[in-house]
Amino acid sequence: MMMNLRKYGNEPFKVAVIHGGPGAPGEVAPMARELSSICGILEPFQTEDSIEGQILELRDILENNAEAPVILIGHSWGAWLSYMFAARYPELVTKLILVGCGSFEEKYLVAMNHSRTNRLTEEENNRVGELFRLLNDSNNKNKKDSLSEFGKLMSKSDSFKPICFADEILDFQPEVFENCMKEINYLRSSKKLLELGKEIKCPVVAIHGEYDSHTFEGVEKPLSTVIEDFKFILLKDCGHSPWNEVYAKDEFYQILREEI
Repeated sequence: MMMNLRKYGNEPFKVAVIHGGPGAPGEVAPMARELSSICGILEPFQTEDSIEGQILELRDILENNAEAPVILIGHSWGAWLSYMFAARYPELVTKLILVGCGSFEEKYLVAMNHSRTNRLTEEENNRVGELFRLLNDSNNKNKKDSLSEFGKLMSKSDSFKPICFADEILDFQPEVFENCMKEINYLRSSKKLLELGKEIKCPVVAIHGEYDSHTFEGVEKPLSTVIEDFKFILLKDCGHSPWNEVYAKDEFYQILREEI
């Protein structure tokens, strides 16, 4: 079984960075390394293939390794997971920082899909469709390869000017991706995901790249209606992963240092 935690810096560990995907552990390592110069950082890996399982897994990791309450910095899927975790266990979270979070309402998906389609070639768009089919094909024995290629195409469409194209993902977990995306799509379409925001007691900061295909309006507008202490920061010339963006990286890390 894959390990489910890396530690950076020294105790006490009061900040955890939560990776995206779902099913792409290791991708936020650059952020964890950078921030470890100012405090101890935990990088938990989500190995469970359900939202409930991932929430409980994260709780166990934090209770056994962190000095709670903690600051959670979640990227993409990890932002949603951190949000759901903070709603469930408000006593364990002192601040929530959402980076490149997905939209909280279904109506914003049209804009996201439009952006992605326009930023890829016809050949790449056809390949995205084929990969999506392969990821949902129970007979596909190479789902890890399919998810890896799918992720690379999404990264291309979601980046403004990336610093590097190499990623630090340790393993691809197609079952985790497939199951968790089905669950989160239901929670979003049923409005239950947004409603959870009313249970969050800590300050919430959302940092979003203006070029991110996950439209920033789909985060800023919905969350401002359910979270009392909410701050939204938009980064210009920045895509989905601010730490890997030429023009936004420095500002991104400066914001994080101020927030933690």
